[in-house]
Amino acid sequence: MRAVRNRSLSTARVGLLLSVWMATATPAQSQQPVSASEHSLAGARTVVLPFRNISGDTDTDWIGNGIAEVLSSDLGAMADTEVVSRNALTTARIGLGLPEAGALSRTDALAVGRHAGARWLIEGAYQRVGPQIRITAQIIDCPTGEVVRGTRIDGLLEGLFALQDRILPALVSREGMVAAPVQASGGATLPPINDTELAPPAGSIPARPSALAVASVPGVGLASIPGVPPIPIHPETITRDGSGNATIRAVQLTAPLRLDGQLDEAIYSSVRSISDFIQVEPLAGVAATEKTEVWVSFDDDNVYVSFRCWESRPDRLVATEMRRDGSAIFGGDDSILFMFDTYYDRRNSVAFTVNALGARMDGQVTNESQYSGDWNPIWDVRAGRFEDGWTLEAAVPFKSLRYRPGREQVWGFNVRRSNRWKNEISYLTRIPAARANLGHHLASLAATLVGLEAPSGSNNLEVKPYATSDLTTDVHASPPTSNIPDADAGVDVKYGITQNLTTDFTYNTDFAQVEADEQQVNLTRFSLFFPEKREFFLENQGLFGFGGVPVTRATGDVPILFYSRRIGLLDRRSVPIRAGGRLTGRLGGFSLGALSIRTDEEAVSGAQPTNFSVVRVRRDLLRRSAIGLIMTHRSVRPEGEGSNYAYGIDGTFAFFDDLNINTYWARTYTEGRPKDDTSYRAQLDYAGDRYGVQAEHLAVGEDFKPEVGYVRRNDLRRSFGLLRFSPRPAFLQAVRKFSWTGSIAYVENGAGRLETRELEGVFGTEFESGDQLTLAYVDTYEFLPRPSRISGVTLPIGDYNFTTGRLDFSFARNRKVSGNLAAEYGTFYNGHKATFSASRGRMNVTPQFSVEPSYSLSRVDLVEGSFTTHLLGSRITYTMSPSMFASALLQYNSSDESIAANIRFRWEYIPGSELFVVFNEQRDTDARVFPALANRAVIVKINRLFRF
Repeated sequence: MRAVRNRSLSTARVGLLLSVWMATATPAQSQQPVSASEHSLAGARTVVLPFRNISGDTDTDWIGNGIAEVLSSDLGAMADTEVVSRNALTTARIGLGLPEAGALSRTDALAVGRHAGARWLIEGAYQRVGPQIRITAQIIDCPTGEVVRGTRIDGLLEGLFALQDRILPALVSREGMVAAPVQASGGATLPPINDTELAPPAGSIPARPSALAVASVPGVGLASIPGVPPIPIHPETITRDGSGNATIRAVQLTAPLRLDGQLDEAIYSSVRSISDFIQVEPLAGVAATEKTEVWVSFDDDNVYVSFRCWESRPDRLVATEMRRDGSAIFGGDDSILFMFDTYYDRRNSVAFTVNALGARMDGQVTNESQYSGDWNPIWDVRAGRFEDGWTLEAAVPFKSLRYRPGREQVWGFNVRRSNRWKNEISYLTRIPAARANLGHHLASLAATLVGLEAPSGSNNLEVKPYATSDLTTDVHASPPTSNIPDADAGVDVKYGITQNLTTDFTYNTDFAQVEADEQQVNLTRFSLFFPEKREFFLENQGLFGFGGVPVTRATGDVPILFYSRRIGLLDRRSVPIRAGGRLTGRLGGFSLGALSIRTDEEAVSGAQPTNFSVVRVRRDLLRRSAIGLIMTHRSVRPEGEGSNYAYGIDGTFAFFDDLNINTYWARTYTEGRPKDDTSYRAQLDYAGDRYGVQAEHLAVGEDFKPEVGYVRRNDLRRSFGLLRFSPRPAFLQAVRKFSWTGSIAYVENGAGRLETRELEGVFGTEFESGDQLTLAYVDTYEFLPRPSRISGVTLPIGDYNFTTGRLDFSFARNRKVSGNLAAEYGTFYNGHKATFSASRGRMNVTPQFSVEPSYSLSRVDLVEGSFTTHLLGSRITYTMSPSMFASALLQYNSSDESIAANIRFRWEYIPGSELFVVFNEQRDTDARVFPALANRAVIVKINRLFRF
């Protein structure tokens, strides 16, 4: 099929429009009138090239040639208008070494036009999304490369012939910048791919040539970045190309925005919004069903990102969380997430998430995979409502970000919108379906943000002194203490050596405000992993990840070479940190991290004064790959004997969108220990939407022991394989995706003796509502090389075979009551085990008040004895405002025979400065007097941030 039709555009009509255009056309970046003869198509040689296919749908490749033929025919019918013939174009292409047919990039198109001696070039692109199609076209001055007029036309594919007739009139008329949507069959008007508002009048915002001249940024010019579309020409703020890349233009403000969420400043009417979001769930690649508008602007101090989120059903908006970093903001509420890749390295980024109440959370993404949600920079945001949806205005100070040297900046930028009542996720750029919830990690697929002019980041200085006062009781201290008052003070300092290298210093560090750990029941013979929550260790902590393993969580048996909880904690007791420093940042293609901490003694745990040191260097390679080195040192081991070193080299290699290879080799050295002290790993992971494959081999020596790291299990050689099939059934409306997964883990010790073999089959169903059902069956063989103690019962040496069935149902987080229910039953070593758990529970009483209960019960019957464990807890939160809340974490653990309470009040009275009031108490449920007090503390802490 060819996109050619009977002549419906009369010669008189074209002539009239050309006459109007000759009299009114102006250059894209100039507000001065020009003569008709200078910008007249009549009497000038014109090239019309095939339009590019942006959608990537090969079934519609014919459209591009058809559009070009229509335009050439319309122009050729005019007297005094010369259109370069097809033969002349072919000759020009061959002469330039280009393909004889098909669409060309803009650069190659201009080269063809100039080679053919043309004054004007007409080129464009089209995109099909379902039944809809968008056509964009522009007239370019060949000698200068200047875009002098552009248009976009939206409609239905079935009306393609009529849409083609609109292109030339729209190009040459002042009013025809955007065409109205066409009528669908039956008279219903389908929404266009993008908004259909007319472009603002020319000259409504000033052009900023200097802000657009990004080629002057050292090493970051757009000319050196392959695949990036041209910079949007005023009045446009976004361009897209045939490969799915997009470029965003930031707008400079003459006065700061008033953050009130109302979107009533002039910028929102004079600057065209950024839109055209693309679904990743439930229909990947299809236009979002709800319109989202974005503006990016800046002044001397802040970069602003503003949003207008349209809703067809505002009454169904989900907004349940007001507390900063609340779990429901990302997982359960309607929200907007925007990310910046400030180094434009296409792999690392910072992310900011806001819900419709203005509650916010933030985090850092390292190497497109490791996310740390505990980073808390200074920024501000306000939310608002309008009749058809909700709005946001966010201001991120340049001082809160790290970026490349130079005033003119090029960053990566993307936006994720979650619409919870539809369970729909959409992004500004196209994201693979397999990365639906985590598409913001993919900095390599983000849009390019140009036009920013940032202040120098060097010599930025932040000083944050603190003071505390407390009253403590500790029965286990020597001697025991009761209601002992104390006071202390310290300071944290952050200094920007350059825009991309930052040092942190801390003296007499205090972490009294940190929430207590959530307790766990251990039914294994291995140690547990608890996440880091202390502020000093959080910023840029992903940089210290090694071998593709995140530092924020344990990944099975894979060791973690740097585990910051080894510093300042021993036997779950706090050890004083006297002083420390850290250097993090980038030098060219290298990421650098160095840390040195000095801790003091602590009587109850037996901790001695100790120095901890870590050095990490990583070199970026290719698109998303890297190699690196790490070295750690601990001057005094926990046992108090000698020092410990660990060092290693790692490589993480990413290919295409879903294929990753992670490798490392590491070694430790401990005075007086044998030499089976190496570990290595090779892992291949293909994580596509429909199929998944993993293969891994891991070795950990018997004496491999990084004392500033975490090792779950020594003396092993582990081989692992996994296959997954995850279809999306079109015939079941209630089901979004099925998933079948089969895996096998085979673990031998260093002598070649099989210790563990685990076969697991899992079937999962993800419903359109967001609920999930999982069924699993696990067949396990376990050899105990030595007697092992599990929850008070000692199992003898021997071979054990056992099987377990598990049923798991998760209620979607957008429900009033949500959570995860799980039941498990089967054999366990030489007996039986039955468990039930209710976890990640949440009851949204009001947007300000929530209860998050959890409970787990395990009943184990073994030949050597039986036991039952209970773990009961609840987090209760009341939020007065996004900057003030009170929370209580209450826990009962039958294994530890303890009841614990952690109650906190936090008020950020000015950005970056906080007041905390904390109450901690732990009681012993096994004492004669029930429940006997074990320890208690009441703490008041205040800090104040000074920025210079």
